[in-house]
Amino acid sequence: MSKRRKALVAATAGLASISLGLSFTSAAGAAPEAAKADPNGLKLVKTKTSLLGKHYWYQQTFKGLPVVGGYYAKHVAKDGAVQVADGRDAVPANLDVRTTVAPASATQAANAAVTARANRARNAGPEKRFAKQPAATSGAAQLAVIGGPNARVVWNVTSRSTEGVTRSLVDAKSGSVVESKVISDNIDGRGSVFDPNPVVSEQNEKLTDQNDKNQDALFLAQKNVILRNLDGSGKLNGSFVNIKEAKGGLAQSKTNTFVYQRANDKFEQVMSYYHINQTQEYIQQLGFEDVNNESQDVSVDTYSGDNSFYDPSTDMITYGEGGVDDAEDAEVIWHEYGHAIQDDVVPGFGESEQAGAIGEGFGDYWAVTMSVPVSKGFNLPCVMDWDATSYTTDEPHCLRRTDTGKTTDDIDGEVHDDGEIWSNALWDIHQALGRAKANKVILEATFFYDPDTSFAAAAQDTVQAARLLYGKTAAAQVTKAFQDRKILK
Repeated sequence: MSKRRKALVAATAGLASISLGLSFTSAAGAAPEAAKADPNGLKLVKTKTSLLGKHYWYQQTFKGLPVVGGYYAKHVAKDGAVQVADGRDAVPANLDVRTTVAPASATQAANAAVTARANRARNAGPEKRFAKQPAATSGAAQLAVIGGPNARVVWNVTSRSTEGVTRSLVDAKSGSVVESKVISDNIDGRGSVFDPNPVVSEQNEKLTDQNDKNQDALFLAQKNVILRNLDGSGKLNGSFVNIKEAKGGLAQSKTNTFVYQRANDKFEQVMSYYHINQTQEYIQQLGFEDVNNESQDVSVDTYSGDNSFYDPSTDMITYGEGGVDDAEDAEVIWHEYGHAIQDDVVPGFGESEQAGAIGEGFGDYWAVTMSVPVSKGFNLPCVMDWDATSYTTDEPHCLRRTDTGKTTDDIDGEVHDDGEIWSNALWDIHQALGRAKANKVILEATFFYDPDTSFAAAAQDTVQAARLLYGKTAAAQVTKAFQDRKILK
């Protein structure tokens, strides 16, 4: 016999000071219809029909508040036989349900507990894939009652974190967190993507879009991957990516299987999820705990033009569908995520022309450095090889490059053009220090940028980051990269 059933038996055996919050005392009969309307009784919450009969599920309540985990179920077979599952908890009749802790305070306490546990968990397992987890967020706290020997009134707070959905019970009188547990699964799914794009993976500059048509050559370029950190909702939502809107509706799968061919618009949703998640995992592997460490909102194929953009006013990345659908090229995905990174680290970044150029240059550089592990060295300094096939005729097809040799003598006031000066400097740093060290230096320096920084000021921040992280030799190498671009003297 369970503890809950023991408590129920004790209560119905004559303990006058205990209330079950019920309008009847039968432990085995049919729950009366009056219980549905009785605020101090059972509340009918669901009726289900199966092959063998009907099933009535009731929520136990006390003084109008739900009793956490308190239930009563009546199963009526087609032949009229009744089976009851009685999961009610005993609640003292004189329990005071007034509160002294505000819901906002309870929410804060719950989120702090969830965030702390998530961070402890990432250090406990053998993988240790991430640094600090995104802080938990939550909806409104709701009052409830815990029954049993430690009966009390609590705030029931539902939080979302990297662990999934968590229910925390916060004592409504003391503010202490009584219980906090995950009530959903954070799971892996399966998908199919280009990685980073077909031109690179197939090393074939002759590929063309053909109006989003499925092609044998492009099918061969697709790669089956694991989609990590999904929240279990059946959509492409997770710890670091939230596909918020998309042409043709959001991809959904009860089995978290998102395998499509590229002619299906949902293919670009999978591309966006996978490559942004990969980026954030990589950033955290570098040791950064707070670089756009959130579920980034993404809009896919909702802009008809051949352009993609990051909107800082809504913290939304939008990928366009003109020409090659932009989200078919991971380097476009990574470039736009680069803008989200800088806006997250430096609020309002890009207030001057040179700061804007730094943003575009960093985005191009980030696309190239993220390509390094999967490109097999194919034409690395070329940015957005697949997307560019729609509007370039020269080979290799490149929207821009990170090795143009431009210097500040070539500044023309257009941020994308001038961004090639900055991206070339970053690529030279990459070549000098190696991928991991370079990216640690570049990301660390970003924290010290001003929103309207200049080339020279940002370069000095980067040299200083190199000096503090890796010493004088690294600082000298970074200085030379900026001197070669005439950014520093």
